[in-house]
Amino acid sequence: MSKRKQIEMNDVEVAEFLRAGRTMNVATNGREGYPHLVAMWYGFLDDKPAFWTYGKSQKIRNLERDNRITCLIETGESYDQLRGVMLVGRGEIITDRELVMKVGASVYERYNGTLTDETRPQVEHMGRKRVAVRIDIERVVSWDHRKLGGVY
Repeated sequence: MSKRKQIEMNDVEVAEFLRAGRTMNVATNGREGYPHLVAMWYGFLDDKPAFWTYGKSQKIRNLERDNRITCLIETGESYDQLRGVMLVGRGEIITDRELVMKVGASVYERYNGTLTDETRPQVEHMGRKRVAVRIDIERVVSWDHRKLGGVY
């Protein structure tokens, strides 16, 4: 068996890793052909990774021209602990206010705890000029170097 196959995560491991992840690096294609790469907090919409951002942001402008997107969630402080998931697909820009707020609530709760009657107005205020992007995944690449047991 190849090393590549040995370190792949299965579907359950990928899902757990995405749920536990903190920051997603998001790459879109810039106007001049260079990747535009930013770090985003993320949540989920219909069990698919999603984030919200300002409607006039560069990543949204890029996705309007070319909806291809690559996202990376990774962790590990040493080579034998490296783990990551790369998602390749299409970014669907969502402007429906109810869905945008659903993504905003998901992001908020992942990083700040349960959304309450006191915090909901803050999230709604933050979402006024935002849109959401759902990642429609076409390909997943994953690795978990811990599976090698320190042998390379």
